[in-house]
Amino acid sequence: MFHEQDNGSASPLRDPRDRRLSRIAGPSSLVIFGVTGDLARKKLIPAIYDLANRGLLPPSFSLVGFGRREWSDADFAGYVKDAVQAGSRTKFNESVWDQLVEGIRFVQGGFDDNDAFDTLHSTLRDLDEKRGTRGNVAFYLSVPPKSFEQVCQQLSSHGLAGSGDGRWRRVVIEKPFGHDLQSARDLNAVVESVFPPDAVFRIDHYLGKETVQNILALRFANQLFEPIWNANYVDHVQITMAEDIGIGGRAGYYDGVGAARDVIQNHLLQLLALTAMEEPISFDAAHLRAEKEKVLAAVRLPRDLSQHSARGQYTGGWQGGEKVTGFLEEEGFNPDSKTETFAAVRLDINTRRWAGVPFYLRAGKRLGRRVTEIAVVFKRAPNLLFRDHAEDDFGQNAVVIRVQPDEGATIRFGSKVPGTQMEVRDVSMDFGYGHSFTESSPEAYERLILDVLLGEPPLFPRHQEVELSWKIVDPFEEYWASLDEQPEPYAPGSWGPASADELLARDGRTWRRP
Repeated sequence: MFHEQDNGSASPLRDPRDRRLSRIAGPSSLVIFGVTGDLARKKLIPAIYDLANRGLLPPSFSLVGFGRREWSDADFAGYVKDAVQAGSRTKFNESVWDQLVEGIRFVQGGFDDNDAFDTLHSTLRDLDEKRGTRGNVAFYLSVPPKSFEQVCQQLSSHGLAGSGDGRWRRVVIEKPFGHDLQSARDLNAVVESVFPPDAVFRIDHYLGKETVQNILALRFANQLFEPIWNANYVDHVQITMAEDIGIGGRAGYYDGVGAARDVIQNHLLQLLALTAMEEPISFDAAHLRAEKEKVLAAVRLPRDLSQHSARGQYTGGWQGGEKVTGFLEEEGFNPDSKTETFAAVRLDINTRRWAGVPFYLRAGKRLGRRVTEIAVVFKRAPNLLFRDHAEDDFGQNAVVIRVQPDEGATIRFGSKVPGTQMEVRDVSMDFGYGHSFTESSPEAYERLILDVLLGEPPLFPRHQEVELSWKIVDPFEEYWASLDEQPEPYAPGSWGPASADELLARDGRTWRRP
């Protein structure tokens, strides 16, 4: 049964409940500052091509690179083509490329170069006339945070930031959003003095991952989980983001930042908020963000940070059959650095749903394997029937949501072992995206870039969320800075320093082995 459409421009033959047709961006240009950096080459440019190849960008879409290199439009197009062929997830299609390349332009200059911004202005006006982009422009700031202010001011003073007359202008900011609460507020004041709040898109690429969005579907589309998703049944929650690599070539960025600022402040606290939030009344950005902010505002820090936090630095040694360099021996690194490569903290959420349930967050480099997961661990069942079993013969039920690399979810429960004895052992029921769906999950940056062009902000944290996250992380950073000692060393390929295990042991718990 087809429904009448209220919107005169919509097709009368399309049922509004039909979600098979994708949303396609309207006429627009994307300007990338820092287009020669790793992020643009490895992620942004391949994602733009994949969107075009999937038919999600309009024929008039234009890509403008801004950088210091003395490139012509053709030179830049060659660079884009190389990046696409190296990093895109869809097969290279010559006709898609021919359409995309017609809208590719390059503007040469530095962020302090007024002439370059004048050239950018005239380039965008030219694309309007020749390609029909209608004055709609998204500016992607893939640049160091210290350059945000200068680029925003230049866009403002050259008349590039203003919307109106049916056109929109948006700005995309890559993390980190400051390095503490005060710097985040200062940065926000600068950006929002140029762009209105609803035109600022703060990218946290984790929120673009299909599995992160599946947390909401898992919880709220099913009756199975929500009745037990609370302190009556849940013992504790563990959120882990482990990497099996070191800092690589990021020594200049990483020194003074560390695991807590780099990962816990944004990715893990966003995962915590999605796991703990109440059901929003809709997927509208304002409703979704309001519920996440309530959770972050209700977070309570432990009284004694020394007993409920741990930090470490990886040492050199053997990992996966290869000799790896220790953190302090990495090229270009300060040998006396107190920057942590592993951080673990305990947080509590002071709401009726979660009172008394600790949330343990950990993140680190050179750990046992690359994995990001949320484990909701339930209280033990009263062991009346199985008195002849030891306490550890079978564990606690758990719902584990794997964000990467094997996207999916697992439910762990006790089951009888076949045989004449009543022996119980833990088993798992697995759901994997790759097994259940034929469609491959879109790359996070594809989803996020498309949402920017469509003007859909639910997956982007607003500045209130950023500030609340810094209020949680800052006290730990200040406490660690007050210690006159290096973070505890841990071996590569392990699961972090001994102090991380002690953090949970004090509460009578242990970390899951992902």
